Amino acid sequence: MADLGLDVLFKGRNFIRLLEGLGVALRISLIAILISIVFGTLLGILRQRENLLLKFIMRLYLEVIRILPQLVLLFIVYFGTTRSFGWDLSGEAASIIVFALWGTAEMSDLVRGALTSISVHQYESAAALGLSGAHIYLYVILPQAVRRLIPLLINLVTRMIKTTSLVLMIGVVEILKVSQQIIEANRMKSPNAAFGVYLAVFVLYFIVCWPISMLARKLEKRWG
Repeated sequence: MADLGLDVLFKGRNFIRLLEGLGVALRISLIAILISIVFGTLLGILRQRENLLLKFIMRLYLEVIRILPQLVLLFIVYFGTTRSFGWDLSGEAASIIVFALWGTAEMSDLVRGALTSISVHQYESAAALGLSGAHIYLYVILPQAVRRLIPLLINLVTRMIKTTSLVLMIGVVEILKVSQQIIEANRMKSPNAAFGVYLAVFVLYFIVCWPISMLARKLEKRWG
């Protein structure tokens, strides 16, 4: 039977280190997505206002974040701003900033789309009942928008978790960085360690992301 390099996983604390690295990736994702939900929702609502300057600024922000790869943003924030402004910014903090900027842009577009999908008759009917603008949003529009938004938000969470693998490029010791360290440390004794270690990374990411994807599909079917 071919040597798959799986024995490396059970040497010392290697597997525990992989789990700790996964925890770092999940922590970055969770903090970034919480920030994104708050600010993305606010920006999504603001994009509904009839203010051309505000719409232009919000649209420009969204397009810039979408056009620039996340890796480039990581380099700009971590290497560029720290050298230009002289502040001490850790790799994990820079990662949270970049993913929060990205997530906020994506979230604002999801919120805008969800609000736009609500029929204008819903607004008119609520106004005819005597509800104020704030009450129309709070009791009529937002509950409907949230039902359409949650499956899309869950997909965004999955994408963010997977994309955090890029943070190894700025030295953050997450699961892929730990994998590289384990493979390099066992390069001579276990030349096939790469297969076993990366297979374990695949399985761990699958265990985390698959239930989230299934939840999104279930909600889409239920609320479709």
